[in-house]
Amino acid sequence: MNNAINPQTGKYERIPVLDMGSYLAGAPGAREQLAAEVQHVQENIGFYIVVNNGVDFARLDAAYGAFRKFFALPLEDKLKLTINDTSLGYVPIRSTVYVSSVINKNTKKDLNETLTMAWDRPADHPAVLERRRFHGPNRWPDIAGFRDAVVAYQETIAALGHALLPLYALALDKPADFFEPYFTDPIMWSRNSYYPPVEPEDNQFGISPHCDHSFLTMLPLADEPGLQILDEDGNWMWPDPVENGIVVNTGEFLNRWSNGRFLPTPHRVVQPKHDRYSIATFFNPNSETSSQALDTCVSGDNPAKFEPTTMQAYVEHYIDSNYLRGAGGTQEGAA
Repeated sequence: MNNAINPQTGKYERIPVLDMGSYLAGAPGAREQLAAEVQHVQENIGFYIVVNNGVDFARLDAAYGAFRKFFALPLEDKLKLTINDTSLGYVPIRSTVYVSSVINKNTKKDLNETLTMAWDRPADHPAVLERRRFHGPNRWPDIAGFRDAVVAYQETIAALGHALLPLYALALDKPADFFEPYFTDPIMWSRNSYYPPVEPEDNQFGISPHCDHSFLTMLPLADEPGLQILDEDGNWMWPDPVENGIVVNTGEFLNRWSNGRFLPTPHRVVQPKHDRYSIATFFNPNSETSSQALDTCVSGDNPAKFEPTTMQAYVEHYIDSNYLRGAGGTQEGAA
């Protein structure tokens, strides 16, 4: 990690790479060392790449293949799965404008199309039966093997999310098992996106500058570059191409829960030169979880900065603010 930091300024000049191998193997002291590294990253830049992360990349490749088949369908077929009241389904190109951005006045519709999917729960799950947003049921295209490929990838990326939780607990000065009760039925959902190589207008992006809503986000590095991260000096950084690397970053909910301690760093996707596919998984606690600041993050000199909200309410507010009406949100304008 240290080679990402300028020794003169102490600032990150590259997105740090953290190796999870020793931790996942149970090496003595590895968990505490990695938690200290996560703490430094999340308090100073908010983004890192994990390697030797336990993710089954054969499953990732199969999921990419499934989504390529979906996005290659005729538009009329994709529109049959248009996002609905569950906030799951197809979102056509030019359907989002991230007005919640704190670093750019985004005015142009984003140049990506997306299929949003939740952790695949049983049909009789209470949240599925009540059609709670971001919980299901998923809208599955009629493509052979599609569901099996996506669910298999969900399982391996969820395992990474759960493996990260003890690190985040220790990094926030809590017991290693602190977050486990909050992730028994997590709001885990994904933006599975295709970015076509089209010419953007001024101030238009694949995804415009924004911060994620999440506890944390996990994004496999794509073969086609596009992701850029804003550093503390206002410069846009490209993550280094790292084989089998997964980008991890703080979202706004964890920023609130940590009373501003862990940074929700702005990022964007610039329009690619070739077809680009991405699978961004948002790993969030159970829907009723409160963002009330952790006791380890407040003091007499540092009182709570945010009004508490629930995870469910926060993700709904975020999507409603940034998605057009007709694409799952409440912004005016046709999707």
